[in-house]
Amino acid sequence: MNDSAMTPDGAAALAAALGVPVFGHDLFMPRYRPMARGDWTLRIVDFQLSPGYWSGLCALPAMPILSRRDAEGRDLPWMSMSPLEIESQEIGVRASRGHTVIHGLGMGWAAAACALRPEVTRVTVVEFDPAIIDLVEAQGVFAQLPETAAAKITVVQGDAHAWTATGPVDFLFPDIWRPLWEPERRFEVRRMWENAGRPPAVYYFGQEVELIDMARKAGRAPDADGVARAVAETGLPLVGPERPDWPDIIRAIADRPARPEGILGPA
Repeated sequence: MNDSAMTPDGAAALAAALGVPVFGHDLFMPRYRPMARGDWTLRIVDFQLSPGYWSGLCALPAMPILSRRDAEGRDLPWMSMSPLEIESQEIGVRASRGHTVIHGLGMGWAAAACALRPEVTRVTVVEFDPAIIDLVEAQGVFAQLPETAAAKITVVQGDAHAWTATGPVDFLFPDIWRPLWEPERRFEVRRMWENAGRPPAVYYFGQEVELIDMARKAGRAPDADGVARAVAETGLPLVGPERPDWPDIIRAIADRPARPEGILGPA
């Protein structure tokens, strides 16, 4: 991912010595380099151990991290190309279709991965911060795609909470939040869904953790059946339950311990 990163062979050898697998997937991964724009800083951290969203501890030869400077001058990690981040967006990427609308540009990975899918005809990305748009453009994330895929992507500077569709949307993919989990995020998503013209399919960042929380609060087991009832209660056409591995994903996420700032949700 960067010129100074540990080689794949070196990472594999170190991971084997530590008894963990090297994280891998078949989705497109952009090349990133260190860069700063406005309050945002993108840096590359060499060899890391990181848990996935539903998989166990994995090793990465290098991990790009995007941080944002807060009012007190601290750089707070906003997102990264960690196993947790990738798996938490992977379901949405693999379900994208037709005109896909993504709220939140982030590091541009999800938009690029969606655009590569033949099932996707257009990708509209709504991003509030011009500095992020500038950073992703300067990184050349979309320029790394084949021209036919890059041509599908349009980035719009605007507020995801206020953006309204002017034509049909087939898939809505909101991802504008720093923590993976916050209670009642579904109500924000529902307003976005209404503004988008009620598209027939939705996936939002951290939805599984919220669904598990809903099941627990209703006194139900946090399993596929309990979560299926939570999906119905949201009133949203959420994707995910149609996956053959959905019960395993829900079980793995529900079994993870709670972490600070609700990263993996309530215990």
